[in-house]
Amino acid sequence: MLDLKAKSFEAVNWNRNQQELTKVFWDQQWKQIWFPEEIAVSKDIKQWTEFAHQDTYKKVLGGLTLLDTIQTNIGMNEIARFTPDLQEKALFTVFASFEAIHAKSYSYIFTTLCTNSEIDAVFEWIKRNEYLQYKANKISDVYRSINEHDAESLWKAMFASVMLESFLFYSGFFFPLYLGGQGTLRNSAEVISLILRDESIHGVATGFFAQQRFQSFTPEQKEKLTVWGYEFLLDLYHNEVAYTNDLYAETGLSPDVKSYVRFNANKALMNLGFDVMFPDEEVNPIVMNGIRNEGSTYDFFSQKGSTYAVAKVAPITDETFSFDF
Repeated sequence: MLDLKAKSFEAVNWNRNQQELTKVFWDQQWKQIWFPEEIAVSKDIKQWTEFAHQDTYKKVLGGLTLLDTIQTNIGMNEIARFTPDLQEKALFTVFASFEAIHAKSYSYIFTTLCTNSEIDAVFEWIKRNEYLQYKANKISDVYRSINEHDAESLWKAMFASVMLESFLFYSGFFFPLYLGGQGTLRNSAEVISLILRDESIHGVATGFFAQQRFQSFTPEQKEKLTVWGYEFLLDLYHNEVAYTNDLYAETGLSPDVKSYVRFNANKALMNLGFDVMFPDEEVNPIVMNGIRNEGSTYDFFSQKGSTYAVAKVAPITDETFSFDF
């Protein structure tokens, strides 16, 4: 017998276009679906055996794996859980699925290039690295602090998500893109470029929904949250500088990586509708080719990948994410 006092559940209705961009983000994400096993990472094995900075590369992948694990199991799930709009919930759930693909992708590279003992050593390093654990805790604490019917806590979680996907990932993305752009471990770099393309959608979409919520706040709330946001980013940035120095110590690339990190910190702020924090500076052009198709050293975005056999997808450029809010 029906309990008239029971909660009435609502079904998601995609026939009502509540937010046009939700469907745009949904469609674009599915258009570029991919799986790591379809990339011929095995072609990198010969170069890998002669590669001088294996330790750095493995740790880069390990750090990325941890962040994507958090984004899969905590971040997107918690944001979806507390987002009232059912279409947005569905979109964040899809994003979580792609984050799971990303986390598995690093393991695919590991399995192809490394021994089991080498892989185990990296995952032990993940648990011991203080800078990696600090940012993991900093981000996940915000995710776990969302309160139902508290728009500010949900906005903070979206802010933290954009910081993760548009900013913190990029110290790790730098090395594979830098090497791949020079023809080294190119197929592994191809996997990273596909992950990066997904993260571009996640950062822009989450930033867009965060901006919508921010507009509904009072001037006092906006001022308080703006201060919180910049302080949150600055704290993460100082930790990221220390993490970069630690991670790239043997390569001499730390200055270039930090320039790339600052560039993407500004991008994260722009995704959220905030003013940038860091001044313009030159970023390594080889790595920049990994986020903007300029037809230079390595055309990352013209298709799913030179070894990807399924189908081509529409290329993503800066213009793809030029929306009028």
